[in-house]
Amino acid sequence: MEHEEYMLEALRLAKRAEESGEVPVGCVITDSSGEIIATGYNLRETGLNALAHAEIIAIDKACRALGSWRLSGCSLYVTLEPCPMCAGAVINSRISRVYYGARDETMGACGGVINIFMERFGYSPKLTGGILEQQCAEIMSGFFRRLR
Repeated sequence: MEHEEYMLEALRLAKRAEESGEVPVGCVITDSSGEIIATGYNLRETGLNALAHAEIIAIDKACRALGSWRLSGCSLYVTLEPCPMCAGAVINSRISRVYYGARDETMGACGGVINIFMERFGYSPKLTGGILEQQCAEIMSGFFRRLR
């Protein structure tokens, strides 16, 4: 699969979140061979849980799938630039690569506001933004436009 195909799967998950009344963010994690091992989408409203971000849910599932907290060699694809909490979880889980779609100028921790991966934590994943950026931005803007 190509990066765009993984992001399309993340977009499908974002649409599921939106259908549930959640902010439409979807996430896919692949192992070193490129197999999807975990997925997640926002469930904060549904679960009444501030921690229920797409990335956190997917990281939890990936750890269970691999039987380890270390996700070295894995890649994370998410429709919206990770927030500080999610970027911290990426660092702590040792995910090797992060690909995101739309930049988040209000909460983004991979360049939108700050780039946590550039700080001296002893571990930093490779980072690529802008994968299917327009489609990822459109699902977010459409969601918030309908709310208003």
